[in-house]
Amino acid sequence: MAFEDFETKESVVVVYTGEGKGKTSASVGLMARALGRDWKVAYIQFIKHWNVGEHDFIRKIEPVFKDNLFFYKGGKGFFDAGDISAKGVSEAEHKKAAKKTYDKAYKLAVSGDYNLVICDEICNAVHDGLLSKAQMKDLIVNKSKNTSLCLTGRNFPEDLVELTDISTNMTKLKHHFDDKFLANEGIDY
Repeated sequence: MAFEDFETKESVVVVYTGEGKGKTSASVGLMARALGRDWKVAYIQFIKHWNVGEHDFIRKIEPVFKDNLFFYKGGKGFFDAGDISAKGVSEAEHKKAAKKTYDKAYKLAVSGDYNLVICDEICNAVHDGLLSKAQMKDLIVNKSKNTSLCLTGRNFPEDLVELTDISTNMTKLKHHFDDKFLANEGIDY
């Protein structure tokens, strides 16, 4: 088959999921690629409320890209994740933050004002019951035809894969956390 036999889509739905590391990093790379093409990008964070390198990076480049880059950090931390769960945050507070973040992402995705909307860690919010699978499906189905959508996080619902265009499962081969080593600044966060 030759390239002239292929078509181009106006927009796509991209998923980075799985137990392995690199989902957020892949979405930041996608953001960089889109900004490099003068796209308008919205980066919406669903879980990580603490200071992480990608948030510092986005904050530093926001002035460079001005209205072409919108960043929103709406999470309250890990929910129901044992010892690493957000301390002192109730389930109701987690759900309220997830809903507010979802509403922001949905509004941007359906508006047609952005070429790319990235919803980092939204899969975790759905898996943890902070958002419903129906809400995720609505986001995918109702996004503007001109807006590409990137969804990241563990446990993307298998029955929604058919609604995506590019889905990657990050598979962990080895991670030093399993050997009781904490995450490394600059590598893991």
